[in-house]
Amino acid sequence: MTATPGEDAVSQFYEAHPYPPPVRDLDAYARAWAAGSRRRSEHLRLWPSLPFRDDHAILVAGCGTSQAAKYAARYPSARVVGIDVSAASLSSTRGLASRHGLNNLELHRLAIEDVESLGQSFDHIVCTGVLHHLADPATGLTALRAVLAPSGALDLMVYARYGRTGITMIQEYCRLLGVQPGTDEIGDLVATLRELPLGHPIRHLLHTTRDFADDDALADALLNPREQSYTVPEVFDLLAASGLRFDRWARQAPYLPQCGAISNLPHALRIASLTLVEQFAAMELFRGTMTRHSLVAKRLDDVTPTVSFTAQQWRTLVPQRVATAVAVEDRLPPGVAAALLNRAHTDPDLILFATSAERAVFDAIDGERACGEIAEGGGFFERLWWHDLIVVDASGARGAQSR
Repeated sequence: MTATPGEDAVSQFYEAHPYPPPVRDLDAYARAWAAGSRRRSEHLRLWPSLPFRDDHAILVAGCGTSQAAKYAARYPSARVVGIDVSAASLSSTRGLASRHGLNNLELHRLAIEDVESLGQSFDHIVCTGVLHHLADPATGLTALRAVLAPSGALDLMVYARYGRTGITMIQEYCRLLGVQPGTDEIGDLVATLRELPLGHPIRHLLHTTRDFADDDALADALLNPREQSYTVPEVFDLLAASGLRFDRWARQAPYLPQCGAISNLPHALRIASLTLVEQFAAMELFRGTMTRHSLVAKRLDDVTPTVSFTAQQWRTLVPQRVATAVAVEDRLPPGVAAALLNRAHTDPDLILFATSAERAVFDAIDGERACGEIAEGGGFFERLWWHDLIVVDASGARGAQSR
């Protein structure tokens, strides 16, 4: 922070405009996470090589109005700590904790840069939509690295530059006109946004992004006093400067040239010849609409094995379908039995077409049997993993034992 909480410009902004828009009820959210399979799936996204557990120490850094409460409801056996610079946001979170009896949650008004003052370490750190508002994001991320446990996982989201071009333009427009986040001025801004030319780069976001449906969310998107965005190479530079390494994208398929339309285009082989970071960068440029980069990062000294589909290892992996994976059978090309897709993807080309035999393999995945018990080849399982349709247990523990 450039000042103590309450004095910094961003802290003052979120006092007046708590974000995200507060919620009053978490019952439906808690019910959605009641099944152990969903918590196990999330564990495997973060720690595929470690046996399942759901009693981690979790830090939600920049918890806003409800995120820490959601994690406490999601993981009732976990110890959850939420920090934020906004007293208004923390008050909203305390209300949720009280209404839902979330005794596993503690809250602190604290800047991310000062997180070491808690004197705690965390297995799982969540910092989404926050780091890019700090005066020095690398300093904040270094502070989070300092409290990350040796085998811990950091869920990080920062704004992506190219997909936010239209937002950046309107932010500059507002700065030129001196638009402030007051009620009357936001009403005038909304009226202006309605009349933007059809070809304006922000137009598609106005209809597809929830941040334009609420006054406080609109203020956060367009009138925040401080933010920066990142290209893929800059994300990797930020991680390196903070003592962290990239582990995986939260959703991998949009960044992989072997997924989607690009895999069948003449440039596919050229992209495949690039370094991994260059491949990710090329896909960001190709897609053009990414507004955020969400990833999992680990400490540089973390020696936990990563997922491998090599000939020696694929047979022992236990696959589990993710909750948003579906098989579509309408309007299929000849010879295709199903179109497999992840409903959480926003790019319509991220579809895995499956033959009848592959569809049978997909249907046979139950979270208990290993890949080698389901099919004779590992290639299809790897493609399912690339397309964010499955996570895998590489710990050697059976899925049924962790439910």
